[in-house]
Amino acid sequence: MTAAAPSAARPQPRPRADFAVFRPITTRWMDNDVYGHVNNVVYYSWFDTAVNATLIERGALDPLHGEVIGLVVQTQCHYFEPLAFPQAVEAGVRVAHVGRSSVRYEVGIFAAGAARSAAHGHFVHVYVDRASRRPVVALPPALRLVLESLQ
Repeated sequence: MTAAAPSAARPQPRPRADFAVFRPITTRWMDNDVYGHVNNVVYYSWFDTAVNATLIERGALDPLHGEVIGLVVQTQCHYFEPLAFPQAVEAGVRVAHVGRSSVRYEVGIFAAGAARSAAHGHFVHVYVDRASRRPVVALPPALRLVLESLQ
């Protein structure tokens, strides 16, 4: 009998320096689950909010009228310590990879002021034409410029 192959290194909390921009997140009463901490699905909502708000604020995304929109095709999150309402939270965002029509964002969720992430993960947007829902040939220049500033 042979030993199982070693698994990848266990994910660890990430430092604030790994992220390009931060935004405050307000926890809500309804975010806590029966176990007394923020439910795992809420983190994915925070990921979406942090990334899209950053793009909107920087003029790279018009979610209502833009010809190009980002669709999430992959997401993952690692949890390290609980957060709970009414705790103040911050989301750090960085761009890990920019492709022809896709972008991998990494997001760290921190207790306000904490040095290491309470959770972190990623999601991948594929940017598509709003009408056809087909991937764009190339990311719009304004979007690409903002994405590069977040790397």
